[in-house]
Amino acid sequence: MTFVGDSRNSPAKPLTTNDDLPLFNNSKQMELQKYQKPTVSPTLAELLMHVDDAQSSPVDHRVVELGYGCSSFPSSNPFVLCFNDLTYGIKVRKKMGSIPFCGKKGDEMNANGVNTKILLNEISGEAREGEIMAVLGASGSGKSTLIDALASRIAKDSLKGTLTLNGEVLESRLLRVISAYVMQDDLLFPMLTVEETLMFSAEFRLPRSLSKTKKKARVQALIDQLGLRNAAKTVIGDEGHRGVSGGERRRVSIGTDIIHDPIVLFLDEPTSGLDSTSAFMVVKVLQRIAQSGSIVIMSIHQPSYRILNLLDRLIFLSHGNTVYGGSPEMLPSFFAEFGHPIPDNENKTEFALDLIRELEETPGGTRGLVEFNKSWQARKNQRTGFSMKPNLSLKDAISASISKGKLVSGATNDSNLTSSVPTFANPFWIEMIVIAKRSMLNSRRMPELFGIRLGAVVVTGIILATMFWKLDNSPKGVQERLGFFAFAMSTTFYTCAEAIPVFLQERYIFMRETAYNAYRRSSYVLAHSLISIPSLIILSMAFAAITFWAVGLAGGLPGFFFFFSTIFASFWAGSSFVTFLSGVVSHVMLGFTVVVAILAYFLLFSGFFISRDRIPLYWIWFHYISLVKYPYEAVLQNEFDYRTKCFVRGVQMFDNTPLGSVPLSLKLRLLQSMSGVLGVNITGSTCVTTGRDLLEQQGITDINKWNCLWIIIAWGFFFRILFYFTLLLGSKNKRK
Repeated sequence: MTFVGDSRNSPAKPLTTNDDLPLFNNSKQMELQKYQKPTVSPTLAELLMHVDDAQSSPVDHRVVELGYGCSSFPSSNPFVLCFNDLTYGIKVRKKMGSIPFCGKKGDEMNANGVNTKILLNEISGEAREGEIMAVLGASGSGKSTLIDALASRIAKDSLKGTLTLNGEVLESRLLRVISAYVMQDDLLFPMLTVEETLMFSAEFRLPRSLSKTKKKARVQALIDQLGLRNAAKTVIGDEGHRGVSGGERRRVSIGTDIIHDPIVLFLDEPTSGLDSTSAFMVVKVLQRIAQSGSIVIMSIHQPSYRILNLLDRLIFLSHGNTVYGGSPEMLPSFFAEFGHPIPDNENKTEFALDLIRELEETPGGTRGLVEFNKSWQARKNQRTGFSMKPNLSLKDAISASISKGKLVSGATNDSNLTSSVPTFANPFWIEMIVIAKRSMLNSRRMPELFGIRLGAVVVTGIILATMFWKLDNSPKGVQERLGFFAFAMSTTFYTCAEAIPVFLQERYIFMRETAYNAYRRSSYVLAHSLISIPSLIILSMAFAAITFWAVGLAGGLPGFFFFFSTIFASFWAGSSFVTFLSGVVSHVMLGFTVVVAILAYFLLFSGFFISRDRIPLYWIWFHYISLVKYPYEAVLQNEFDYRTKCFVRGVQMFDNTPLGSVPLSLKLRLLQSMSGVLGVNITGSTCVTTGRDLLEQQGITDINKWNCLWIIIAWGFFFRILFYFTLLLGSKNKRK
């Protein structure tokens, strides 16, 4: 399908083809046809088939002034988002030495000396389908706060006021399904190309029933719509990798959130940091999205003249108060009536923002302008006098949009509103596959991350193998074996600390994607748990193969595989523990500090430095939660739990004692004397201490080696479950 049209006032009539799938046809193979009579607004699926010149002349807007707050003008637009008296404040404790009566206006203080700083003060307005509503104001005026309030990113108990869609209270769950939120920061995987980034978003957002070919066609159409064709094969890039430009990054961020054709699109300063041309192209794309049948609400700092001509509604804020609400065309008459006419050759928004900033510095602030806006809005409402309700109920409006092709993220034209907008587009196993595929592709583009970790394990193994080369079964060899196992097991966990930045780098991408139901948190946890296993197997095999035979450990091939299994279980438990901590701690350096400290305590209470029987009773609980305890005891039992193997024979009893340096003949006479006293014949070759005796001396008798192995694995699952609940509770991405 293709179309011709340049504004909502003369929308294009779509042309169907034999396959009746407008989005997935090749626009280059279709002929453009013009229709004189206006039809229904094309969906984004239809608009994606035709890309207007981003530098084309501005659209002539004919927005009827609807007054302040939620009017009831009878529009053909099925969606009307209304917000009334939105009020939000935060509590700020009074600083020492501050004087209570010197607080700013709009702040309230209770008896405990806690200020309530008002960020939004009874903000009202509306946004309609097919239009762009822009929130303007100086830094700190409340622009981002208002966008967050409308996008349900503020806790319900903290935000006062009402938010309705077509007259019905908009629930947070439904809003997350039918809307998208584009953050001010471009949160993207740096080593994925533009095409891959949008394709993964399509696989998350679009239903499984849609074929791979059609998803690819949608991505290609979206790339053309966003003006990203020349950058489609370019990686996003970061500080260390050259990638796309800032404007292209911003358009990719928008594209990842509109791939499923949302009804409401929120954007927090989408033009921030861009040059004028890139900013204009971004807003031009947003205009097309609005014309496709969406409500676009964004904050913007200071729009240029060209951008202003693309906007339909403006809300100016000053310290959380509305100082103007209406269309750009009404700005001159508003400020003229206020006594500050806008010069003909000056940008209207620049003049308004400069005037607001000047008023903010005066003793009365913008109080007069706020009051004038209220009276001006009241007079305007009396002149318009519309009182009819929106044409369609919310359920009917959503059903109409579904029938036009919107909400392709899994919606069906169902009479039940809840079933027509499913929470997630795909089952969890599809989400797991996509997450795993994306993570592996990103890791493959940065092989140095795994290479460094493997190199650290190999170097550590080589050092240990050469330091503890071919240990014997003497008492000295026993002590060296204990030291080898303690260091090897603790090093295994310390190596896992390198996994801390993995989730921290993805934290905000994860929060953005899950905030609007791209995938389940459980899918993310399971996918990353599964894809970590192959790398852990490689690390474990490398370490075990280097050290086991070189050190001369016991058990043969069965002993080697148990040693390998213990190393693998330790890596699994250690990586799970570190992953859990990365979900709790949001800073890399703080995370490393916490991990190193806790692992040091685990080693201290593992039983190597002091046996279990010697640990004070009030610290014994730490011994049993030590992650190092169980692999340490498992490998010790794998090495020493052989009743027939002897580690200390007659004359070796005097080793590591002051008698160790006396001649052998004297040691034998001492053994004869001891035999007479004890009544037991002890010769120079008599076995005095077996491996089982060593385990009893170390206090390792309560848990066998296989149970230790299962406990280590269980610790890994336990920390993965904790990580899931950390994501569930700590990634709500809402203000309190």
